[in-house]
Amino acid sequence: MSSCLAGDAAPGDGVPSGAGTRIVAEGAGAPDVGLATIGASAAVAAELNAVLFLAAQGNVDPQSLSAPEAAVSDARGRDCSPRLPYGFQVSDTSPAAASIEISRAAFGCAHELGLAFADDRAAISALASHGVQGPLLLMGSKSDAALVGELERLEPERIVTAGIDERVLRFALPGFAVEKVPVADGAGSPHRGFDFSGEGAFYRRVWIVGDNGAAEPLAAVARQVGVGVVASTDDLRALPPSARDAISEAAVVEVLVDLGDDAAWQLDVVRRGEELPGGGFLLFGADAANPVRRLVAAYGHPSTSALGVLGEQGPQDTVERLRAIAEGYEADGLAVLPAFEIIASVASAGAGADGDYSNETSKDLIRPWVGAASGSGTYVVLDLQPGRSDFLSQAKIYEEFLALPHVGLALDPEWRLEPHQVPLAQIGTVDAAEINRVTEWLAGLVRQYSLPQKLLVIHQFRHSMIGDREHINTPPELAVVIHMDGQGTLGTKYSTWNALTGQDDADRYFWGWKNFYDEDTPMATPTQVLEQSPKPVFVSFQ
Repeated sequence: MSSCLAGDAAPGDGVPSGAGTRIVAEGAGAPDVGLATIGASAAVAAELNAVLFLAAQGNVDPQSLSAPEAAVSDARGRDCSPRLPYGFQVSDTSPAAASIEISRAAFGCAHELGLAFADDRAAISALASHGVQGPLLLMGSKSDAALVGELERLEPERIVTAGIDERVLRFALPGFAVEKVPVADGAGSPHRGFDFSGEGAFYRRVWIVGDNGAAEPLAAVARQVGVGVVASTDDLRALPPSARDAISEAAVVEVLVDLGDDAAWQLDVVRRGEELPGGGFLLFGADAANPVRRLVAAYGHPSTSALGVLGEQGPQDTVERLRAIAEGYEADGLAVLPAFEIIASVASAGAGADGDYSNETSKDLIRPWVGAASGSGTYVVLDLQPGRSDFLSQAKIYEEFLALPHVGLALDPEWRLEPHQVPLAQIGTVDAAEINRVTEWLAGLVRQYSLPQKLLVIHQFRHSMIGDREHINTPPELAVVIHMDGQGTLGTKYSTWNALTGQDDADRYFWGWKNFYDEDTPMATPTQVLEQSPKPVFVSFQ
């Protein structure tokens, strides 16, 4: 689970950094602030400590406390604006401790401050939406000497509280004005609460923290010094749009939680912000068991109609035709992404000048299709039929296109031949080692160019086409689809589907289905395709 936690940006300069963090960009920092101790009496501090502890335990009866005299604000003209020092980092992201650290670092004094219990989300929300002009200090459920010391140092003229009876505070702090903010209790409340989602808020700096329940109060505390907080426990590309926007817009991003070795390149992807057609950075979403998108593709070659429907018209007309082809494939709630599946290399009856029995399509012929796809929200899959060549060698020919965010790759083992073989004399085969050389290279492109997740389709209709399928690598940079592209009667296709998806490694991949207009008898309807399990997320038409 991931979320963005933020609010309206507040002032503050400086760059958080430190060991174990990753700085994406740096802005101009502010000088360290001298933090002079302001003299509140130790007796008052001790009294506050005791009363707050009892209040947290529910052991103080506010009716038993006598009202203090009204506090008088000083007129010293102190500048209490927050200035977060260059190089500051939070060493403890638990809300109570972090609130003290941030206050000590950024505030030399406070005209007012907010005070609430760290586990009272509604109270924190009320304070944040109220717009406290100073630090927001959070209390644990027990006596907190650090909090009392910080109150001494800041010497606020006014304390704004929520979730704590103001009569308790007035009794403990007779020298301060205390204002109580009502906590939101429904539609009739004057304070509707702080928007922890961070929708529409942008920050110069963002901290990424663990999504462990402490992130929301930390967000309210950090926004007082102009820092946004994003919570994540896994893939940064799966963050909601508000969080992705916050990271993309920030000048500085600091990771305060261990998200593993993939966090660095994933952060680069989010920072670059180049999304897939239809939005987002993950093709099928963060949960493989519950995909959010389905690609529906027209298959063929740009120069001929003999190899599939894609070649029966030009790029723009194919986009229009895909609208009709895709009808019904959104019936289960998945968003449909139209796609061109272009045969980039075509198995050939003749050896050709290079002797590989495969004709590599000119990039000039493919380029207009890639451009048309980019302008129409369409994905592109480049299909390889390598003959006696190998998949990686041919894939590298089309690196220009594969370096784009909306172009993926398909491998067709049917046409992967041994040195003595020719097309159509047998069904080809490939081992996992050759496929893995492609996955490693393709994943490297994703990292190199900070791309969204890239599609890798592997065609299969016989077990022998991929002898050791269970050893195929499925790195997070790629969404690997096994595409059942057998033809024939529905009964035959169902049997092939069940045989391929029934293997022990089936849950390691996404799955695809192919419809043939001429060879299938009859061609499956959208309803029949969507009834299959696992759920097909790539459906192509030839």
